[in-house]
Amino acid sequence: MITATAASPETDKENMMHRMTTRLFLFILFMLAYGMASAVGFNQVLTGESSVIFGYKQMGVALDGKFNKFAAQLSFDPAKIDKAQAKIDIDVASIDTGSTEGNEEVVGKQWFNAKAIPTASFVSTGLKALGGNRYEASGKLSIKGRTLEVKAPVTFQSAGNKGRFDGILTIKRLDYAIGEGAWSDVDTVANEIQIKFHLVVTAAPNKK
Repeated sequence: MITATAASPETDKENMMHRMTTRLFLFILFMLAYGMASAVGFNQVLTGESSVIFGYKQMGVALDGKFNKFAAQLSFDPAKIDKAQAKIDIDVASIDTGSTEGNEEVVGKQWFNAKAIPTASFVSTGLKALGGNRYEASGKLSIKGRTLEVKAPVTFQSAGNKGRFDGILTIKRLDYAIGEGAWSDVDTVANEIQIKFHLVVTAAPNKK
C-alpha cells in the first residue's frame, strides 16, 4: 500500500524560492540579451558591395550611369533613429556615362567642373520612420558649390549583422548649374535626374 506524504512547510518554501530564483535568472538573461541587441548599430559601409547610380533622359531616351568612386559614413540603430547619421562623398570625376566622350564632357566646367569642385556630398540632417522598413531621409546635398535641402525615400532591410539601404533622390540639375550654356536646354537633356544609392552595411557594438 502506497501512502501519500504531505510536503512540509519548509519544502514548500524551498520550492517557491527555487521558482522565484529561476524566474529572476531568466529575467536577467532576457535583459542582458536585450541590452546587447540594443547596443548594436549598423555603422560600417561596405563600399565594394555598394553603388551610386543615376538616371536621366536625353532627347527623350532614358539613360543611366554611375559613379565609380565614393566614400560613405553611416551610423544607424533601428531602435534609435533620432540619432541616425549619414554622409556620402562622391568623386564626380569618376563618373561613367557609358561612353568616353560623355565622360570627358560632363567633368568639364559647364557640367560638374570636376577640376575646381571635385566632390559632391550628401549630409543627413534627420530620418523619419514611415512604417515597416520605410523611412524618409532629410539632408543637404552639395554639388558644384551649391547646397540645397533635400528629402529622399529610403528602405532598410537586414539579415543578421548585415543590412542594406536603398533610396532614390530626385533633383533638378539646373538647380545645381549642372549643364550650363547650350546644355541648359531641358529638351536636350531633361532637368530631372534620379540618383539611386545602394549601401550595404555591417553591424558592430556601438561605443559607449
